[in-house]
Amino acid sequence: MNHIVKPGETLTQISKDYRIPLAAILNANTSIQPNNIFPGQIIIIPGLPSPESIPFRIDVSVGNRTLRLIRNSVLQKQYPIAVGRMLFSTPVGNFVIINKAPNPGGPFGTMWMSLSKEHYGIHGTNDPSSIGKAVSRGCIRMFNKDVEELASIVPIGTPVSIHP
Repeated sequence: MNHIVKPGETLTQISKDYRIPLAAILNANTSIQPNNIFPGQIIIIPGLPSPESIPFRIDVSVGNRTLRLIRNSVLQKQYPIAVGRMLFSTPVGNFVIINKAPNPGGPFGTMWMSLSKEHYGIHGTNDPSSIGKAVSRGCIRMFNKDVEELASIVPIGTPVSIHP
């Protein structure tokens, strides 16, 4: 898949966000200058499918506290979510799901799906009363049954768009 460099990003941070070793990114991008990347530059991220090959996308509205699953431009389902609280806002932008981890335990409920932004994901909860509120440390929290259903449908590489 391709990543478009955003202002202020470094290759080291991009490698952390995608959980791909820096050496693998450099090997896939032999023509780039590691210390001289620029906004708008396209970086190949090895090991992830092209988002264009995936019929699904996830649309998250922080303000409405909803996550919508879309397949081939058709809304399939809408879920209630919890979002980041003050000082821990949910990041806005375009990301992809880079891995899934069932039963991560603790506050993450029964499923964790990492986003291509270090430390952020879509996950379940051990506190169902938090859904619908701004209470997380920036992650997108779902009812366990909902995140399990979502994880069973969407593949790794699914695009996730988060907006206010």
